[in-house]
Amino acid sequence: MADEIFIKDRRIGGDAPVYVIAEISANHGQSLDRCLQLVSAALDAGADAVKLQTYTPDTMTIDSDRPEFRVDSGTIWDGRTLYDLYEEAHTPWDWYPRVQELCDAAGKHLFSTPFDETAVDYLERQNVPAWKIASFELVDLPLIERCASTGLPMIISTGMATLSEIDEAVACARNVGAKELALLRTNSGYPARPEEMNLRTIADLRERFGVPVGLSDHTLGIGAAVAAVALGACIVEKHICLSRDVPGPDVQFSLEPDEFAGMVEEVRSAQKALGDVVYGPTARELSSLKFRRSLFAVTDIAEHETFTRENVRNIRPAGGLPPKSLNLVLGRRANRAIERGTPLTWDHVQGPAS
Repeated sequence: MADEIFIKDRRIGGDAPVYVIAEISANHGQSLDRCLQLVSAALDAGADAVKLQTYTPDTMTIDSDRPEFRVDSGTIWDGRTLYDLYEEAHTPWDWYPRVQELCDAAGKHLFSTPFDETAVDYLERQNVPAWKIASFELVDLPLIERCASTGLPMIISTGMATLSEIDEAVACARNVGAKELALLRTNSGYPARPEEMNLRTIADLRERFGVPVGLSDHTLGIGAAVAAVALGACIVEKHICLSRDVPGPDVQFSLEPDEFAGMVEEVRSAQKALGDVVYGPTARELSSLKFRRSLFAVTDIAEHETFTRENVRNIRPAGGLPPKSLNLVLGRRANRAIERGTPLTWDHVQGPAS
């Protein structure tokens, strides 16, 4: 068990920068040119990695119009057959080397989600640096075993999964020898609702399984991603599209490039803001200390005059006695004349008034 993993030479977890994954998914619209534009846009937006999905309609399902093979679960794809949906959404496998060239040139990672063993075999030949297991495949233990047997790092999404199912998947991977394993909190609604994200689960997953934990986010916008980082997420995965005006199966819950860049910026800012457990002024706060309140003469005060609430007040700036000394000063006498606006010190104060 470890709170960090490595994908190639990139440390993920602990105090390392959040690892941001741009999910291309089906947003290429079956166009290689658009896919390459998407990858370039994701890298320009600050993604640390690009992720594809590796399957064909025939490795996912069969071409059937029976009710069992129609989507009717309240998603944006209702009414379509699984085969038709996957035919539109799949990424041609021979695109992988072209995408790899772009990522290599930028010094960024490329990997993919395999959905069956033939995809694993293909991706192994492409020398992928890691595996991503989709939420729907978390219960496919033979697939997890096959990926884990390669010894590569694994990132497993946990959408829909019960605690016992997650435990079984993690145990399966570890039993085959997986040493570098991360989990992603996910809600497999498309799009997911913020009130169903339950991001506090991130800390619980990390504590239970002793692994880095992140977020695979299908909500609209970037709020969930930023909140997840504040709660300890060390990985953020988000779909990217060139434009939501271009129809596609996933565009509704994808970010456009400028939005993705904004998410990366806010995620980085949120992580910096976490900092450490610190009390007292920081270096940049030191100059603000002079604007704290203290005791000042607010009228001209004659020698031997009694200090009262009319001639002494607790005001800004600092420089005089602290506010807690006010009641110790009131009723005593001035041992010299004091000009209005003078910060009071104990040198101005005689003993108690008679």
